[in-house]
Amino acid sequence: MRKIYADALLSGLKKATIRLGIVKPKYKELILHSDGKPIAKVLVKNVYYKRIYELNDEDAVKDGFSSVHELLRDLERIYGKLPLDAYVTIMELEVLERFDRIKPQDPYYGLKPVDVARIALRYLDKQMFSEEELKILYELTRSSSIRAIALKHYGDLNKRYLVRRVLRKAIKLLLDRGLIGGVS
Repeated sequence: MRKIYADALLSGLKKATIRLGIVKPKYKELILHSDGKPIAKVLVKNVYYKRIYELNDEDAVKDGFSSVHELLRDLERIYGKLPLDAYVTIMELEVLERFDRIKPQDPYYGLKPVDVARIALRYLDKQMFSEEELKILYELTRSSSIRAIALKHYGDLNKRYLVRRVLRKAIKLLLDRGLIGGVS
């Protein structure tokens, strides 16, 4: 997401994003990226579809614009000339967690293990991790249960510390590279 729109979403001025075409999000919770890094986790509260000619001022205000004319001007700047019968997807969003306001006192700095794994796999060089660590990170994107992963990879619940070690390593690398940061 472009920085100007991401800032509007983080400040609460923007409550939705409008995308050209029919977009079907894979997850209810998404990692929002802007300016080359993850900035927040958002909840997709609602998704609906309209044709360009059906857009109205209410849709524009949800997307952080003052009028539908301003919204359409911006959409054309991004996508080029738009046919009036083209579909757009309107996703209503809620910011769940800002990554610029980490919580060092919380386990994994306030992030869920699945979020740490998703961000690490997207932004960090895979060579920073061993093959076993990468398997754990990939598994965390599918199941956020540290217990289940310890059982699957090591056959022992008492090996949860090995999964946690990978998560702490990923957090440290993300912090060191400024991909998450700031302290709340």
